[in-house]
Amino acid sequence: MRQPSRAQWIPGFVIVLAVVIDLVTPADVTSAPLLTVAPVAAAPLLRPRGVVAVGLISMAVHAVLAHVDGTFGWRAGVANQLTLAAVTVLAVVINRTLARRDASTRRARQVAAVAQRAVLPPPPARIGPLAVAARYVPAEDEAMIGGDLYVAQATPWGTRVMVGDVRGKGLGAVSAVCSDIGAFRYAADESENLPALVDALERALSREGDRRGGLEDVEGFTTALVAEFAPDLSTVRIVNRGHPPPVLLDDRGRATLLVPSAEAPPLGMGGLGAWPAPVDTFDFPPGATLICYTDGVSESRDTAGVFYDAAERLPLLMRRRRALGDSTSPSQILDALVHDVRRHTGGRPQDDQAMLALHRETAPRPPS
Repeated sequence: MRQPSRAQWIPGFVIVLAVVIDLVTPADVTSAPLLTVAPVAAAPLLRPRGVVAVGLISMAVHAVLAHVDGTFGWRAGVANQLTLAAVTVLAVVINRTLARRDASTRRARQVAAVAQRAVLPPPPARIGPLAVAARYVPAEDEAMIGGDLYVAQATPWGTRVMVGDVRGKGLGAVSAVCSDIGAFRYAADESENLPALVDALERALSREGDRRGGLEDVEGFTTALVAEFAPDLSTVRIVNRGHPPPVLLDDRGRATLLVPSAEAPPLGMGGLGAWPAPVDTFDFPPGATLICYTDGVSESRDTAGVFYDAAERLPLLMRRRRALGDSTSPSQILDALVHDVRRHTGGRPQDDQAMLALHRETAPRPPS
């Protein structure tokens, strides 16, 4: 079991404290009850041999102290020794139980990690001339799979990407994520333009809902950002279906929030009516990076309830990294973003976070 090295000194501190208390108190006051704490404290911190060693040291210390005080008899001596021995055995049992539980948790996390890579595989580091990076931060360490998604692939019409957030939690959300990603991978290669691609995604979600007998209201739609880069990377076309707008960082680190020209509902709400989703075109100059994320980032709050503002914070993070001479690659940008969101919330993520960064280099890469 991995524990902080400082914590491993707690049993020794307890023994020293027991010695000090015994020496400064009258002879008829015993520190044996405090010494029994040492092996119990060692149970979650040390290996079984360490727990036994702490127990034996506690017994030896008690025997010496009782001998010095002249109180080593049946009641204050042997009985306390038997108690210390019993507590040491109990501490070893606790240690082994915790070890088995820890091993079971590690196996579960390994299985979850494999399942996550199967459901949400990381995108390639490069798609043609685009450098790509992605991050997934679960709200709960034990639940490594959630309803956030990202996918990127090269198509006959340029590189296409999607970042989305399925409403709902648990296996229902994971099933919807699989459906969304599968539908995107097929439709991205077959659809000639973004409206056709989005229509195909809408139909796929509708069919999935019918197969499942109707999705729950909270799991029946997906906020999605679908983007298409021109073959020469000069522009990026975006359809935003109820998703947080992405941030465009230029080569100087200046940020622009790519707000859609008109609001459109999330995918999967076609049964309530038809809404046109505009295709917005933005310049994507050399050195630019497109940062897409889910509402686990944009709706993160600090202790005062203030939402995290990626468009405001990203330029500050970039200036700080450049001043230190650090890299501003897509991967490093997302690492800085993850760390800054965690700082903003003061600890654990408040919701799942999916992030995707796509960077256009300032000059063509030399042939390999």
